[in-house]
Amino acid sequence: MTTAILFDIDGTLLDSNDLHARAWVEVFRRHGHEVPVEAVRRQIGKGADKVIPVFLPEDEVKRDGEKLKKERVALFREKYLPHARVFPMVRELFERLAADGKKIALASSATGPELEEYKERLGIADLLDAHTSADDAEKSKPDPDIFLAALHRLGDPDRDQTVVVGDTPYDAEAGRKAGLRVVGVTCGGWPADDLRAAGCVAVYRDPADLLANYDQSPLR
Repeated sequence: MTTAILFDIDGTLLDSNDLHARAWVEVFRRHGHEVPVEAVRRQIGKGADKVIPVFLPEDEVKRDGEKLKKERVALFREKYLPHARVFPMVRELFERLAADGKKIALASSATGPELEEYKERLGIADLLDAHTSADDAEKSKPDPDIFLAALHRLGDPDRDQTVVVGDTPYDAEAGRKAGLRVVGVTCGGWPADDLRAAGCVAVYRDPADLLANYDQSPLR
């Protein structure tokens, strides 16, 4: 039986992956780097500590990395986040989990300020038992730090009875490293085959599909 669920946010509960990619492209351009949006899009799901070194040389990462992180957060919140939409049936899925007595946590690579706005946008703050952000982890996905922090916030539930829900291979890899089963959703843009290859034990279209098939899903 599953007793605890850890949810990623971007691409899983909120349609924001493309918006994050566009924000990164704009910030990189400000610093003299033309980066294809498609290349950045494939990195979404990782935190800034993993994204920036893919596109900038080491000396620039050391010199400008923190500045880029802050610029990206500010730009995304001001220009792009207002256009992000919540996927259908997120509130209803969380209500079903809460009614079944599951512990629920958000475990995202978002920054603390982003996470607070996400909770408001998603309308699920009253149904959460815990949440973590990039501020709670030394390393972002695909390292398992964020999921391990979420487990600790939930009181360290049995890992055999805990499931991660995410939309990228990075979620799957991080979940596996934490000793957790991972359920994938394709609404973030990654193909189902890629999610299964990364270790997802089941794949659904989106939160609405997961809710519709709840009784047969690993969440039950």
